Amino acid sequence: MTDPITYQNYIDGAFVACDNHIEVRNPATGAVLSRVPESDAATAERAITAARAAQKDWAKKPAIERAGYLRAIASRIRQNAERLARVITEEGGKIQSLALVEVNFTADYLDYMAEWARRIEGEIITSDRPGENIFLFRKPLGVVAGILPWNFPFFLIARKMAPALVTGNTIVIKPSEETPNNCFEFAKLVAETDLPKGVFNVVCGSGAGVGSALTTSDKIDMISFTGSVGTGSRIMAAAAQNVTKLNLELGGKAPAIVMNDADLDLAVTAIRASRIINTGQVCNCAERVYVQRGVAEQFIERMAGALAETRYGDPIAQADVEMGPLINEAGLRKVEQMVRTAQSQGAQLVTGGAVADLGKGFHYQPTLLANCSHDMEIMRKEVFGPVLPVQIIDDLDEAIALANDCEYGLTSSIYTRDLSTAMKAAAGLDFGETYINRENFEAMQGFHAGVRKSGIGGADGKHGLYEYTHTHAVYLQS
Repeated sequence: MTDPITYQNYIDGAFVACDNHIEVRNPATGAVLSRVPESDAATAERAITAARAAQKDWAKKPAIERAGYLRAIASRIRQNAERLARVITEEGGKIQSLALVEVNFTADYLDYMAEWARRIEGEIITSDRPGENIFLFRKPLGVVAGILPWNFPFFLIARKMAPALVTGNTIVIKPSEETPNNCFEFAKLVAETDLPKGVFNVVCGSGAGVGSALTTSDKIDMISFTGSVGTGSRIMAAAAQNVTKLNLELGGKAPAIVMNDADLDLAVTAIRASRIINTGQVCNCAERVYVQRGVAEQFIERMAGALAETRYGDPIAQADVEMGPLINEAGLRKVEQMVRTAQSQGAQLVTGGAVADLGKGFHYQPTLLANCSHDMEIMRKEVFGPVLPVQIIDDLDEAIALANDCEYGLTSSIYTRDLSTAMKAAAGLDFGETYINRENFEAMQGFHAGVRKSGIGGADGKHGLYEYTHTHAVYLQS
């Protein structure tokens, strides 16, 4: 076993040592992987100052020039894809094939956002006055704070950094303390380019230290956060004192509706993937199923068999596993408690339902719960684990009403062969996204956003890009 790596913050174009450190462990084995900075508020302020000093000159560069730096970083990511994927797997428990998909998708995302350099558009509006033109210009906000989650940590760097930089902003990234190693490896690749110093900065530390400094600073112009509702609410409160712009992607409890006429092979395959991909730790994947009575028994039987066949374990030691561990013991105990509570409330355990006895790591069996009802916690609260609760419904109207009766509103899905049924669901489901006859994963050219407690603003595509700009109206009288 190699000795743990000691990482350093990346501030103003240089790696900066820190006196205090946090240990990062492999959730599949418990082994210490690295020591990362446990930075204080002063260090965060140093990064903010560097980003602000760099921003005006950065914004003066043509957008196509800024885009060139994104492409250079994307190229380096592809050259190091296998190594980066292993880092993600070791610290997050993600299976190697999915980690590699995340790395390559990140590179593609950087290239995609770079393509917008020649497509950022303003408007010219007809005036009521003779000889006057009204111009709407899109301008950068200034300095962005990007606060990352641990479940897709590498991609989320690009999702926040790429639109910020191409539109002329600079950024300070705070990685999750659970999975920071990949972010420091990203910073190493950035350091190999000639990106101007201060444009991209990484500061690691706790929410109470670094997070608080970023969210309360009057030198931060936008906070982009992905994570839990609780943390998002605290960020909103902290940002309120400066009325800082927020972009929040928070929790989800995505419903999947399976109608009598559904392609059950497709539905089972796609929904199963939602529960085992990244061990169910994905906010936009199906977390509850409403299945129509006519196919309920068949769906439950097929889903139980599919989940029971799932290969799980240490994704480094066993490259062919389909599912790794949960991120930490707290996550494992939460899943365990929610399954027990569901059973006490009358849910029927069909398969799984226990901590997996693998000797080490935070592994939980893929679990199917039938006979669920809408008043159960398991149908209303986010599990963030490999657990699928199923409730039987009689018709589409009932399914839509139950799906919408939830504090979350990120994604939803329906499986049906009938176009009118699909369109009725699309019209009636009150969610940021609806997937019809496909898995719950968004496209980079779409718009990923939620309603209710699932967040504010959104990401991806043109509309996600423009989140990082403000509109400047100019009235020109000739």
